[in-house]
Amino acid sequence: MSEATETRPAAVKGRSQFEDALARFRKNKASVCSVVVLLSLIAASLFVPAWLPWDHEEVDFTAFRAPPSIETGHYFGTDQNGRDLLARTLYGTRVSLAVAALATTVSVIVGVLFGAIAGYVGGRTDQVMMRFVDILYALPYILFVILLMVVFGRNVYLLFVAIGLLVWLTMARIVRGQTLSIRQREYIEAAHAAGLGRTAIIFRHVIPNLAGPVVIYAALTVPQIVATESFLSFLGFGVQEPLTSLGTLIAEGANVLEILPWLMWFPATALVLLLMSLLFIGDGLRDAFDPHERT
Repeated sequence: MSEATETRPAAVKGRSQFEDALARFRKNKASVCSVVVLLSLIAASLFVPAWLPWDHEEVDFTAFRAPPSIETGHYFGTDQNGRDLLARTLYGTRVSLAVAALATTVSVIVGVLFGAIAGYVGGRTDQVMMRFVDILYALPYILFVILLMVVFGRNVYLLFVAIGLLVWLTMARIVRGQTLSIRQREYIEAAHAAGLGRTAIIFRHVIPNLAGPVVIYAALTVPQIVATESFLSFLGFGVQEPLTSLGTLIAEGANVLEILPWLMWFPATALVLLLMSLLFIGDGLRDAFDPHERT
């Protein structure tokens, strides 16, 4: 063996799609800051109410319509019934996020399954399924949700199901388009040649390779659902007492804006922070998973 040993460069470990996307996401300062803001809002809505001296439904008979004050312990003031606005704002943020999370879950499940089946099976099945999507697209979205709430009752569980079952349409179209491309890949042909059925191929090979587009659209769907829920609650068709949401609080504050402005300022600020953080996170994920942006 010669003294001069041949040196070989160390093997470079490749990065997965998610590792590459995470690295790109971390470079987006606006998205990273939005994650901090969103996590802060979530943590505050979950844990801060336990440390407050007032519950969101508790009435302070000595502080009706009290302005924000540190001395009284009502940091955001109280409403017309003497309830602490900070507790109600945090509780409303929790409800709005819960509705958005559950409705997005419903949207993702229905949209991914519908789009993957339509795109992979193709033919007449694809045409019938996508014509059904086109028909639903033609319906007035908000009016249809309001109709469901009027007919079946103003229930918070029905609310997230109704919203989720309507916002899945775009998800289905995106998944269907991606599936049409994926089913032409070599590993799909190999799986078919190995004797796997359609169901096994869809769940083992098609859906796992749709993770990027699904994550992007799900992240962009959450702020849309938050805004929709707040709008419905503002009109009185969404979350009802004893529950409350940011839209409900804004509606209550709008009625007395001239004499009790803090009743609208604080819930509106919380809603703006929530929507802006979700939008920036969605934009960051879109850029991170976009293959045209990779270097």
